[in-house]
Amino acid sequence: MAVYENPLSDDSGFFLQKRQKMGKTTGLEGYYTIKNNKKMRFGYTTGSCAAAAAKGAAAMLLENRQVRKVQLMTPKGILLELDILHAEQGEGWASCAVKKDGGDDPDVTNGLEIFVKAEKKELPGIVLEGGKGVGRVTKKGLEQPVGSPAINKIPRKMILKEAEEICSRTGYKGGLLLTVSVPGGEKVGARTFNPRLGIQGGISILGTSGIVEPMSETALIKSIEIEMRQKVENGAEYLLITPGNYGSAYLKEHMDLPFEESMKCSNYIGETLDMALDMGVKGILFVSHIGKFVKVAGGIMNTHSRCADSRAELLAANAVRAGISLEGAREILGTITTDEALAVIQREDLLEPVMEELTKRILYYMNHRTYDRMLLGAVIFSNEYGYLGQTEHTEKLIRLLQKQYKKPSV
Repeated sequence: MAVYENPLSDDSGFFLQKRQKMGKTTGLEGYYTIKNNKKMRFGYTTGSCAAAAAKGAAAMLLENRQVRKVQLMTPKGILLELDILHAEQGEGWASCAVKKDGGDDPDVTNGLEIFVKAEKKELPGIVLEGGKGVGRVTKKGLEQPVGSPAINKIPRKMILKEAEEICSRTGYKGGLLLTVSVPGGEKVGARTFNPRLGIQGGISILGTSGIVEPMSETALIKSIEIEMRQKVENGAEYLLITPGNYGSAYLKEHMDLPFEESMKCSNYIGETLDMALDMGVKGILFVSHIGKFVKVAGGIMNTHSRCADSRAELLAANAVRAGISLEGAREILGTITTDEALAVIQREDLLEPVMEELTKRILYYMNHRTYDRMLLGAVIFSNEYGYLGQTEHTEKLIRLLQKQYKKPSV
């Protein structure tokens, strides 16, 4: 839940003075989300940092003055007031930086300084370029074409808007070259999704709203969509997907499939299926720990524990279908983990028939979500028991994935 205690988004002097009197420093004070009964403060994106730095550099260059702070109206409608760092000027150029503050969002780009250098050019128009620490697009399927700096559409608009306003205000008719750079960006970029997406050499300059909302589910789902679209636009008709690290480790160690081509969907099984259907994907093979996918057997398409659990109930129900004793079913209902429940099922020598029932239900609900318009399969495992079972069509999907990635079957 997002809470806005004091949304001072008006660009008037009244609100600015009020914010200063209240000791406000960025404009985000009073903006937070509630997560697990804790206040988690908002932050601002790398895109906002770059736009603010561009505004500062252009003002220094064209107005020939020192700039210590800039105001930036974000697409979300929140007015930021950001400190300008490392301000430098020379003949025909100016440069400065803004430090990224992602609030309480666990973001590896937090604390990076986003620099923009503004240089006068003879030819009119504003050219935006990426310098050291800003990634380059090397694969199709992203917002920017191959070869371009990884500065997304909304941040580009923000940066250009701020520079254009300074040019208009000063009557400057010449051209500007704006170069965004991020010291340390190359090292940090290697720890993000960028290498998987085909962005090499640094971070991306991102942000659709200009504001970082902590633990945003929307942002997580968007990142899944971006990776999926990149794969589809680079020719993938079939996708190999794991919910998380357990699935990735099992896939890498136990399956004859190209682990490096897999992607993660976290808890968002339903959204992943929806997006794949919308993009025209022909099939998906999921590789999942039973703790996640047992929920899908009950039609639960967001597997996070705060949305639903029912692991014991679903295992007990499918065990009853397979013929488990009443005492065994009751014992399953009292278990805490899926491995405990599997131990009860194993004791009655029903692991295979229970998994057969469970995988049928998993496939039923996945097909229901996609209107039977996609070839779907799932491999289910446990860290303690290893391979547990798979849905119908799994072997066919494995062959199709091997063919797609030209990996011969063993």
